[in-house]
Amino acid sequence: MPEDANPELPKHSAQNYLYFTLPMALNYQRNSYTLWESAKHAYLDQETTSIFDPSYVVSIEEEKLRSLLLKHKVALQPNKHVATWLALCQTLHRDFEGDIRNLFIACRWDIPNLLHYMQKEHKKDFPYLCGPKICNYWLYVMSTYTDAELTGKEYLSIAPDTHVIQASRKLGLIEEKDLESHNLQSLINAVWSEHLAGSELTLIDLHTPLWLWSRGGFRDLFE
Repeated sequence: MPEDANPELPKHSAQNYLYFTLPMALNYQRNSYTLWESAKHAYLDQETTSIFDPSYVVSIEEEKLRSLLLKHKVALQPNKHVATWLALCQTLHRDFEGDIRNLFIACRWDIPNLLHYMQKEHKKDFPYLCGPKICNYWLYVMSTYTDAELTGKEYLSIAPDTHVIQASRKLGLIEEKDLESHNLQSLINAVWSEHLAGSELTLIDLHTPLWLWSRGGFRDLFE
């Protein structure tokens, strides 16, 4: 997966949690592999590694932050992406002592609590990261690439991005006309929930295989 491009930090460390949090908020309508390669280069570059430190980010001028984020193309949009990164760092610095793990502690490492906090109570404090697709996928990534032992995994959606939607269409679970529906994400989650009923799988378990299958051009599963 794209997130495999990482500096292999200790899974429990604050730096590792931040590494998999901040770039995720910029993972919208862009190549995920390129984003995470850029994030890795930025972290390993002595000049830019501090962009992953919220306390440092809030202490510098926005123009300086813009320069650092653009150097390795972590940010592609010089205004919007920089504003998103800065806003998240301000939230983490102000409310969680610059350590995203404190958010997990406050929410008792529970996914429903985290979703409620980020998407309902404090939505404005988590731009883009609070989105229905990104937030669910981010929590899945955190449970995979950090030592976070989260409860309530069954409350995560399938995080229906373009690839998951295309794979669902390929399998005949939705019709062509459904692709224009404003309730498409809810529909995708509903049809997969129905098919997974009685199994040990949760919706988010299917995100990666469907994503890879679609991105790989729907190669024959039995090749």
